[in-house]
Amino acid sequence: MFPTHRPRRLRSHPQLRRMVRENIVTTSDFIYPLFAVPGEGVANEVKSMPGVYQLSIDKIVEEAKEVYDLGIPSIILFGIPEGKDDDATGAWHDCGIVQKATEAVKKAVPDLVVSVDTCLCEYTPHGHCGYLEVGDLTGRVLNDPTLELLKKTAVSQANAGADIIAPSGMMDGFVGAIRSGLDEAGFENIPIMSYAAKYASSYYGPFRDVAESAPQFGDRRTYQMDPANGKEAIKEIELDITEGADMLMVKPALAYMDIIWRVKEATNLPVAAYNVSGEYSMVKAAALNGWVDEEKLVMETMMSFKRSGADLILTYHAKDVARWLKGQ
Repeated sequence: MFPTHRPRRLRSHPQLRRMVRENIVTTSDFIYPLFAVPGEGVANEVKSMPGVYQLSIDKIVEEAKEVYDLGIPSIILFGIPEGKDDDATGAWHDCGIVQKATEAVKKAVPDLVVSVDTCLCEYTPHGHCGYLEVGDLTGRVLNDPTLELLKKTAVSQANAGADIIAPSGMMDGFVGAIRSGLDEAGFENIPIMSYAAKYASSYYGPFRDVAESAPQFGDRRTYQMDPANGKEAIKEIELDITEGADMLMVKPALAYMDIIWRVKEATNLPVAAYNVSGEYSMVKAAALNGWVDEEKLVMETMMSFKRSGADLILTYHAKDVARWLKGQ
C-alpha cells in the first residue's frame, strides 16, 4: 500500500515528538548582555530595545543575581564610560566601568560566569575600534597599534576578575595579541571567546543606541566582514584557532545561520551565536503591535540557532526564555 513510509507516526503525540527531538534549548545555552554606566540607581530603558537598560553598577548586580537565579550561567558586560579619548582609556583603566562592574558582580554572585566585551568603540570619541591616523575621516583603524590597547584592556579585565575575554574588534592578530598579553600577566587559564566572524551588519543599529558607540564618520567595513562572504569566515576562524581562541562567535546570528553551520562543521571548538540588537528589536516591535506570538517566535528562533550548530547563544531574550522554560 502507498505510502510505504509514514514519518507522521513519530509526530502523532507530544511525548513522542519530545522523545525524538534532535535539539533542545536550555538555560545553559545563554549568555545575557548587560550595559554598565556610571552613577547609582540608574536604569535607563533604551527606546529602540524595549526591556533593555543602561544600568549603574548597583543595578547590574541586581540583574546578575536575577540572571543567576533563573539558571542562566553567564553574562557579558559592555561599558559606557563617563568620558572618551583617543587612547580609549576607559577600556583598559583599572577603574574603568567594566572593570568596576566585573568586580562588583564577582563579589555578589561568584559562581556567575562574567564574560567581558574586549573592544574600544564605546571608549573612543570617534566610535571606531582603535587608533586612527590623525585627520583620518574614513574610519580606517591602525591595526598593530590597536593590538597593544586590546592587550592592556584584556589584562585589566582579567585583573578585575573576568572569567572570559571576548574580543570583538576584528583586528588582524587580535586573538594572538590578547593571548600573549594574558599569558604574560599570569592569566593563562582565562579563555578567549573570539568574535571570529563578525560582519559589517545593519542589524547593529539599536546596540549603538544603548552602547553610545555609533561611528561619528565613515563606517566599520574596513575591519568587519563583508556580508557577501562565507568562505572568508572559515579563514578567520582558522586564524583565531591558531592564535589561541577557545571559543568562536558568529555575529549576527539570524541572517547568518549558514555561517554558524559552516563554522561548526569546520571546528570542534564551542560556537556561540550573537542574536543581536536589531534581531531582538524587530521581534519586540512586532510583538508589541500584536503581529506575532512573541514566546513562540522567540523559542522557534532559539531552536533554529541550536539546529544550525550554536552551542551558546548571546541574546537579550535570555531572561524571558528562562522564564518560559520554567513555565513562569
